[in-house]
Amino acid sequence: MKQNARIISIIAILLLVVGGFFGYKYYQKFYGNNVAKEGYVLIPHSANFESILDSISPFLKNKEDFEEVAKSKNMDRFFQAGRYKIEAGTDNTHLVNMIKAGNQTENSFRIGDFFTVYQMIGKVAKKTELDSLRFAEDLNKIAADKGLKNAEDLKKYFFIDTYNFFWTVTPDDFFKKFEDEYNDFWTPERKAKEQQLGLSRDQIYALASLVYKETGGKPDEMKTVAGLYLNRHRKGMKLQSDPTVIYAVNKANNFEGTPIKRVLYKHLREASPYNTYFSAGIPPGPICMVDKNSVDAVLNAEKNDFIFMAADPDRLGFHRFTASDTEHAKNAKDYQQWLNSKNIR
Repeated sequence: MKQNARIISIIAILLLVVGGFFGYKYYQKFYGNNVAKEGYVLIPHSANFESILDSISPFLKNKEDFEEVAKSKNMDRFFQAGRYKIEAGTDNTHLVNMIKAGNQTENSFRIGDFFTVYQMIGKVAKKTELDSLRFAEDLNKIAADKGLKNAEDLKKYFFIDTYNFFWTVTPDDFFKKFEDEYNDFWTPERKAKEQQLGLSRDQIYALASLVYKETGGKPDEMKTVAGLYLNRHRKGMKLQSDPTVIYAVNKANNFEGTPIKRVLYKHLREASPYNTYFSAGIPPGPICMVDKNSVDAVLNAEKNDFIFMAADPDRLGFHRFTASDTEHAKNAKDYQQWLNSKNIR
């Protein structure tokens, strides 16, 4: 009896050891860290299981273990497209569940003061599954559905800021985010101020773009600049904004090549409705995307008597304002001399 008991004990111990070994192997396969390095995996809608394995394997310690766990959870048949973050210490079960559930990581997009919507599309599309051509085509269709010419007429919907989107975002969902924000921005209070100004929405955005460009996006002088341009407009004077000249010249060149940095007299003759030295009135649309501050600056413009401004060489990024043409001539000369001293052409 003692001999049998000893044999049974040995067998039990062996079973425990073997069971523990295989249990450990099972645990490691499903719940042990299998990430060799961190990064992001992109899984397009056109992906298959083999292409997913190829994309994720550089981040894994053991590709075969991941493949086995994935197949046991039917990920070879069911998965979601997306941009997934592979983090250190993550196990195969978590990785598989993340991809099956579509728990992708958002990407940030900076909407800057782009001259055109198409420039923005070129930047944004690099962070999405779709290429820029498809993105542009879909935004053109959205514009057409609104009775507009093309995506460029959607410029006023895109406020300068940083936004988060998924890599798989569609152009429709992308635009809807901005359209919702645009509609939220135009509160009854702002609409009332719009009516008081007596300007169209497009004119307000055009002025806001001048304000943004003239101030470099800094809010300090925005309301002052807005008041100055409204003064000139109401007096029937040409707005004579240098950024509109730069825009007109670059637009004539299809925004290709090196943008001009300094406005010369020859540029002032550029025949364009956007060139406020050549054409009277407010430009037909914004010369860049704007932020909310610049639109609010137009709606809440400072009441002043200024009709001239020149860049201030003593405070770069700021201006000298005046109602005197004589004083303005001196201010302009000071700035031109500063440009020459810096050899800015």
